[in-house]
Amino acid sequence: MPDDESEAVEDTEEAEDGMAVLEAKVAELQKELQYSQAEIANARQRGQRDRSEAIRFGAAGLASKIIPAIDSLEKALANENGDNEAISNGVRMTLDSLKSALESEGVTILQTTGEAFDPSRMEAIATVPASEGQEVGLVIEEIESGYMLHDRVLRPAKVIVVSD
Repeated sequence: MPDDESEAVEDTEEAEDGMAVLEAKVAELQKELQYSQAEIANARQRGQRDRSEAIRFGAAGLASKIIPAIDSLEKALANENGDNEAISNGVRMTLDSLKSALESEGVTILQTTGEAFDPSRMEAIATVPASEGQEVGLVIEEIESGYMLHDRVLRPAKVIVVSD
């Protein structure tokens, strides 16, 4: 009879050990499920963020292609000699149309002249020594306009900056 009791105790211990193993496995699977659910939620958020960025900055490629045309039209107007006013008016209207199309997509022209030099939005192509009363680091001339699409620089402005 003592053998029956020891077998019963062993069976109980084995059952408890098996139960503990199963409980540990359940806890591990629940943890994996939580990680998987969190990963799915993160992937959804990432996808939504990527879609909204693609919509917001989708015009960047086209804007980058149009900006050189705007530069050319501005140069044509700057070099006009007044011989043909109709052509000048047409160029001006085309230029205004392109600029307003870019503005409607969120593209803005950087204002640089008279501002402090900002290397994240401007490229200094030359420096001039400071004369009396001029502040060091001030943009005194813009050589080429810079453009932003919302908060992203499409093209930095090329400027001349006052130095020491």
